[in-house]
Amino acid sequence: MKKFRGKRRYFRQLHAEQHLSAHALDFSSDSWFDFWHIHLDFHGRGNGHLKIRKAHVRALFQLMDELDAALKEWAQPYQLWIELSRLDAGLDAVFIHTNNPNDNNFPFTNPTLTEPMGRLPYYLQTIDGLEQYQIRLSKRITYDAFDDDPEEIMDHILVIERGDRKHPL
Repeated sequence: MKKFRGKRRYFRQLHAEQHLSAHALDFSSDSWFDFWHIHLDFHGRGNGHLKIRKAHVRALFQLMDELDAALKEWAQPYQLWIELSRLDAGLDAVFIHTNNPNDNNFPFTNPTLTEPMGRLPYYLQTIDGLEQYQIRLSKRITYDAFDDDPEEIMDHILVIERGDRKHPL
């Protein structure tokens, strides 16, 4: 595995990105979010290192908490959740969804969500206050488009939202 250079700078930047002030979001009365999301580990650095994956997951939870506080002040109905991929840390993201002019799909519901079977991954068990969140599992099939003969890839996505939501997924 290639050596990870510039860790201090990388984690300083991650620390900044885990706060709402790093993202230019508009919470005015006429704003909306159509599945807005942010990947804090866009390049998937957490795939090979458990310590890095845990840092990114903690940062996603921090950002979700700050977004939740800002959205409550905004006083519009919203959905807020985190998705964690079991195959690729680069797919981990926090999402916001509201009424929007693009489509009549609010509140969004995912009928395929189920209770996770077995133990949660270690990087998720280290999160403080995890009992206040609802964690469910979604199976997602993607295709390797770069292969001559496309193959199906099954990914298990952990969907995490607060347990007190008015509009659950």
